[in-house]
Amino acid sequence: MTRTLQFNWRHILSFALIILIAGFVVGSAHAADAGRIKVIKGAVSVERGGKHIAAAVGMPVLVSDSIVTGPDGSVGIAFLDDSVLSAGPNTVLAIDKFVFDATTHQGEFETSLKKGTLAAISGKLVKQQPESMRVKTPAAIMGVRGTEFVVKVAEGAN
Repeated sequence: MTRTLQFNWRHILSFALIILIAGFVVGSAHAADAGRIKVIKGAVSVERGGKHIAAAVGMPVLVSDSIVTGPDGSVGIAFLDDSVLSAGPNTVLAIDKFVFDATTHQGEFETSLKKGTLAAISGKLVKQQPESMRVKTPAAIMGVRGTEFVVKVAEGAN
């Protein structure tokens, strides 16, 4: 009986450890998700953890990702708060911060447009908190108060 009891406890502890690790991995991945790529034309990649990954429709966009479009590239991204960002050719756009509470619609959304063009339609965050969305450029920081806007950063802008 002692041997059977030890065997069962070992299995129970192993199972509990697996559940704990799986929950942490799933929770961590979900916590960093900001949105998904909905449309791609031409060359588009995602820089994640120092690696360039070819972008694909349906691919998650994570906090700390940079979206890079080539000379013929453009991309459309839908975020969890229903914001939509579109980046044109030769664009580098970093997702610096995205926090969104689906119940209260509170949070923050910060991006950095390093070069290129960005068109946006703001979502639930801006409707709930007008100051919650910011776009940084090499020359300025724009606080979004309206619902639609376009930003362009020229090559060599400071």
